Amino acid sequence: MAYTLDAAGQERLDAYFDGIGTILRRRDRRECFALYAMGLFGDGERKSVEPIAARACADPDLCNAYHDRLLHFLGTAPWSDAQIRNYAARYGVAAMVAREPVTDWIVDDTGFPKQGDKSPGVQRQYSGTLGKTGNCQVAVSVTVATSTMHLPLDMDLYLPQSWADDRVRCRAAHIPDDVVYRAKWRIALDLIERNVKAGVPIGLMLADSGYGDIGEFRDGLSALGFEYAVDVRRHTRVVIVCDDGSETNVMNVETVAEVLGADAYRKVTWRQGSRRALSARFAEVRVRIVTGHDTRGDEQWLLIEKAKPEAPVEHYVLTTLPKSISRIERIRRVKQRWRTERVYEDLKGELGLDHFEGRSYVGFQHHVSCVLACYAFLVAERARAFPPPPRGTRADDSVPRAA
Repeated sequence: MAYTLDAAGQERLDAYFDGIGTILRRRDRRECFALYAMGLFGDGERKSVEPIAARACADPDLCNAYHDRLLHFLGTAPWSDAQIRNYAARYGVAAMVAREPVTDWIVDDTGFPKQGDKSPGVQRQYSGTLGKTGNCQVAVSVTVATSTMHLPLDMDLYLPQSWADDRVRCRAAHIPDDVVYRAKWRIALDLIERNVKAGVPIGLMLADSGYGDIGEFRDGLSALGFEYAVDVRRHTRVVIVCDDGSETNVMNVETVAEVLGADAYRKVTWRQGSRRALSARFAEVRVRIVTGHDTRGDEQWLLIEKAKPEAPVEHYVLTTLPKSISRIERIRRVKQRWRTERVYEDLKGELGLDHFEGRSYVGFQHHVSCVLACYAFLVAERARAFPPPPRGTRADDSVPRAA
C-alpha cells in the first residue's frame, strides 16, 4: 500500500527519530541511524550498508566516509538493541490500540540463506523460508496483531549448539561470551516475557508445532497469563474428556482423529482470501494433555484439520480458548497465524531485513533493531491514515511504502 508523508507526517518522523536519538545519545549515532533508516525506507533494490551509503551521496570521497561510519554504527557501536526495540514497539502498539485492541501474538522463525560459514549462527538447518534444509541463519520473532494490523515486536538470532560449543568461532563473529545455546522455544519465551514486562497487551498466543509441541513452552505461556492455540505433532498424548466428565484411556492425537471418525468433521470457512474463500474440515474435542508419569494437564480443546474428507490430517491444534465462543470463532482465531508470513514479506521485501551482509553478531542485532524501528513507524502511520475496514471485509495488511 503506497503512502507518502505529508508535512504533519514528516514532523512525526522527526519526533520519532528524536526519541530514538535520545536513546542513542551521541550525535554521530543519531545521524547514522537517520541515514540508515532513510536507506531502509527508500526504494533501492539492496538495503545493505554499501548501497545505502552510495545512494546518500554522489561524492565518492564523502560516500566512503558515510560507508565507514555506517559500518561502525552497525558493527561495533555499543548502543542498546533492547531499548530501541522497546521504544519502537511502544510507539507502534500505541497507534494500533488507539483504534482496535491487540487480539493475538504470533511466534515464528525465519531463515536467511547464506554462503560460507562465517556469519553468526549459520549452518545447514531447516528453514521455512527455503522450505528445506540449507545453509542459513535462523531468527525467532514475536509479532502482535489486532483484527486488521500486525507489528513485529522483537527478534533474536538462534545460535545452534555447534556454534555455542565453539567459543573461538563465536569470538570471531563477535558473539558475546554470555550468549549461549537456547532452544528456539526458550528464545521465544524470553522475547515474550520481555515484551509483557514492557507493557504490551497480551492476547491469544499462536505458534506452530516447533513451539507448541514443547510442554515447557505451553506452561510458560500459561504462567505469563496467555491463552494459546498451538500446533502439536501426532505423537502428543491426551485423554478425551467426555460430556459426562469421564475420561478415555491415554492415546496420541493421531489415534483421537481415527476414533472420532468422519462424522465429527464440519466444513468451516474462516477467511476470504485474495482468490478464494479459505476453508477446511475440522473436528474438535475436549482433552487433557498427558505428560511424564501420566500427569494430566488442564482441560482444553483439540482441533483437528483436514483439507477434504478423504485427505490426511494437516494440523492438530491445542487451544485454551473458552467453551463459550463458537466453533467458527475459535477456528478464525486459530487461523490468524498467517499474519507472521505477511510480516516477513514486509520486513524482507520492503525494509531489507535479509539484506545484511556483515559477519558480526552485534551488526546483525543492530540491523534488526533498525528494521523493526522503521516498521513500527510505518505501522503507526498506517493506523492514523487508514481507518479500520467495516467488519467482515478483507483488509490489505501490507506495510505502506515510504516515498
